[in-house]
Amino acid sequence: MIKSKLIKKYKNISHGFFNRQGGFSNGIYQSLNCGIGSKDKRNNILRNIKKVCNKIECKKDNLILLNQIHSNKVHLVNKISKKKYIGDSMITYKKNFALGILTADCAPVFIFDPNKSVIAAIHAGWKGAYKKIIYKTIYKLKKKGSEINNLIAVIGPCIAKENYEVKKDFLNKFIKQNQKNKRFFNFNKDQIFFSLKDYIKGQLKEIGVKNIEIIDKDTYLKKNKFFSSRWSLKNNNYDYGRNISVIMIK
Repeated sequence: MIKSKLIKKYKNISHGFFNRQGGFSNGIYQSLNCGIGSKDKRNNILRNIKKVCNKIECKKDNLILLNQIHSNKVHLVNKISKKKYIGDSMITYKKNFALGILTADCAPVFIFDPNKSVIAAIHAGWKGAYKKIIYKTIYKLKKKGSEINNLIAVIGPCIAKENYEVKKDFLNKFIKQNQKNKRFFNFNKDQIFFSLKDYIKGQLKEIGVKNIEIIDKDTYLKKNKFFSSRWSLKNNNYDYGRNISVIMIK
């Protein structure tokens, strides 16, 4: 479990970015697979989630996971619902509500306002980031009384630029959105590479967030022991586990 240097100073927040180690799953899902949507044995996934809850010190029923759809939909979470929220970002002021994000190369992003004691957890793949899920989440926090200067943003482990090769139409889409987006791409002969974490960081800075931390772990690299969609597909595994990232106000 990886902790944010900026957030761990606050004793009222429990959080962690988990890799694939320390769980009960086998085979391509080994071992801490928390992806309910994967084809792993359900019982193993539930045992893995329970282990994560114990680490975060939250009740199993108080871990809230989204039905993630690569959107810009943000939910304000005031109650525990048996039905999953559909979207890619959650905000809560409630104590002991653990917000969980599942990823396998996309970026989990935590936002924390120590002044208002509010947290947000965001699933930011390129689609959600392109659709401005970061902006929408922070706009909602601002609307609820947060000052942008007080916000702490942490971009969790995701795929690094050197392993994120994209096609020309992908590049064109981003440049059409904003010419300045070209700075998030590298070019090597006929290859194009995209930096998701820098794109997200660029958005945070543009909004005015000053306290930004990047957990610099490439999920694609096997040595870092994360689940990676790209690595799995390259190795002809058409299903894969999911890493979980959780934040909670105690």
